Amino acid sequence: MKDSKRRLGRSDLLVSPIGLGCWQFSKGKGMTGRYWSALSDDEIAEIVALSLEESVNWFDTAESYGGGESERALARSLRRLDVDVDSVVIATKWWPFLRTARSITRTIDRRLEALDVPCIDLYQIHLPFSFSSVRAEMQSMAQLVKVGKVSAVGLSNYSANGMKTASQELEKHNINLVSNQVEFNLLNRNIETNGILKAANELGITIIAYSPLAQGLLTGKYHSEPRRARQLPSFRKIYNPVTSRRLKKSQPVIDVIRDLANKYHVSPSQIALNWVIHVHGERIVTIAGASKASQAKDNASALNFKLSEEDIARLDDVSLAYASS
Repeated sequence: MKDSKRRLGRSDLLVSPIGLGCWQFSKGKGMTGRYWSALSDDEIAEIVALSLEESVNWFDTAESYGGGESERALARSLRRLDVDVDSVVIATKWWPFLRTARSITRTIDRRLEALDVPCIDLYQIHLPFSFSSVRAEMQSMAQLVKVGKVSAVGLSNYSANGMKTASQELEKHNINLVSNQVEFNLLNRNIETNGILKAANELGITIIAYSPLAQGLLTGKYHSEPRRARQLPSFRKIYNPVTSRRLKKSQPVIDVIRDLANKYHVSPSQIALNWVIHVHGERIVTIAGASKASQAKDNASALNFKLSEEDIARLDDVSLAYASS
């Protein structure tokens, strides 16, 4: 099971159901980088190495993560580990805020240099907020595919309508839209009701689920030790506060996760991740972040088993109850 790969959309890219999210490699730089404590190059290399050893074959980063520092840190680690970039899949994202679609082609060489690759495997639009239309963005992306600087095109945080528009524009150039990266976890199942998952299925697009552990909430660590929430970086407390109300409301979900973790002899994190990658068949893959090598190993180990249909249904029930409460 560990070695099984999934195809991203209708592309030739094959990825492990769980990839490594690299936001935490930002070195504490920039506004988004302050969300995480800065990691050393040694720590980052160990996280990447453990992920590779556990059959994770792809990495997701972004221009906005520390102003490209995450991309550069990932590249340094892969060089240090003597990893052939052709043996892994590297995904990154263009930052659209206060920019036009022309920036996509104008800045591509900076992304290639930061990642130290001749071609980006998956290039995504980070957010649907730029001074240009979706059509214009896809026209620029198509240019990059045609000149061989990008292999596949994806989106992030786009609505169902945005996905359809982007897909239609790329099809004019005989290019497929392969993915949309959105939040999805046991505490956030909005894609099932807002049309995104339905559109993805209709268009043959893979959903890349980010925050599969709800920024650590689904591990249960804050429920066991609420004081840990007070130790989080200040920016993270503001952006995604772990309040007593959230802890109380999500406790029934955590109780079921813990019960299943005991049943399968795995960690609560692995239960939450396994649900994400199996609840809708192979239509969803996920990226899990790790700020420690032990977390990277734990996340990747979720590939070693599969929840039964009965247990997936049990998680569904308590998850939907949380959403409706």
